[in-house]
Amino acid sequence: MFVNTYSQIGIARLFHEFSEFIGVKRAFIKYEGLNVAGSIKLKTAKYLISGLEKEFGITPGKNTIIESSSGNLGIALSIVCKSKGYKFICITDPNTLPFAESYMKIYGAEIIKVTTRDESGGFLASRIKLIHKMISENPKLIWTNQYASEYNIKAHYKTTAKEINEFTPKLDYLFIGAGTTGTLVGCAKFFAKYSPQTKIIAVDNHGSVTFGFPPGPRYIPGIGTSRKPEIASLYNVHDVIMVPETKTVIMCNYLLKKYGMFLGGSSGTVIHAAKNYFKSSKNKNVSVVVISPDFGEKYIDTVYNPVWVEDKFGINIRKEAFYDR
Repeated sequence: MFVNTYSQIGIARLFHEFSEFIGVKRAFIKYEGLNVAGSIKLKTAKYLISGLEKEFGITPGKNTIIESSSGNLGIALSIVCKSKGYKFICITDPNTLPFAESYMKIYGAEIIKVTTRDESGGFLASRIKLIHKMISENPKLIWTNQYASEYNIKAHYKTTAKEINEFTPKLDYLFIGAGTTGTLVGCAKFFAKYSPQTKIIAVDNHGSVTFGFPPGPRYIPGIGTSRKPEIASLYNVHDVIMVPETKTVIMCNYLLKKYGMFLGGSSGTVIHAAKNYFKSSKNKNVSVVVISPDFGEKYIDTVYNPVWVEDKFGINIRKEAFYDR
């Protein structure tokens, strides 16, 4: 029963109007955290597994699923694998949130943590290197490979983009955070075909190499990479906005204090980008959608933790003056 219902729960259709804050005529935040996995990655996980089943005939009896994830996809895959009967191994790193690891373990996932940084200063290449080693030694391991799989793109072409277009026909701007870029590329392809006037804005954090910017330290999972994903593309992407993680932290905590909005790190990043984008724009008569991939519960010990924030960024979020920045 759970297998048949979780996909329906996963299609989060709630749009929250936020026009005044963004500074345009019509603006909505599309919440994707309202499903059993708590993030947009439930859609990705469903399509990754079902795609491999159709294309290669994988089955729970003979195959074990393996994937690299810093949190949300690992949670989503652990749920999908549990419901379908697959064993699941998740390769993580020190930036993976404790909440996410605990969540995955509840659903029976085995977690292997990589601690060696790659050449870009992150952990992604190291995680993938370990996966290559493990699948070469065990042919029963099946890598869903969110970074290269067309099913990652298809998940959001078929669901996320379609939902947005149905809710806001003739949309002017769509802001999307770039992690594996499955959501970005899937939506860009959809809107290029069905709503070509829609401008797709990719949002990433400083330190991410996805769009050719220099590598640097990053502490907030869910957005950005230390290795460009194979599916990454700027096809039909109008602009790329890079956001410092300090702005991510400021926005997340401001939204919680001012509006009671408890959102994840990538959500804060994308909302900051959208608000800042229209500050200098003379055209306010536009419609905007910002995708919020998840809520803030996974980030209690990081983005919303004053000690962690001050240690990583030198920001005191306890001070009232902080919220005026």
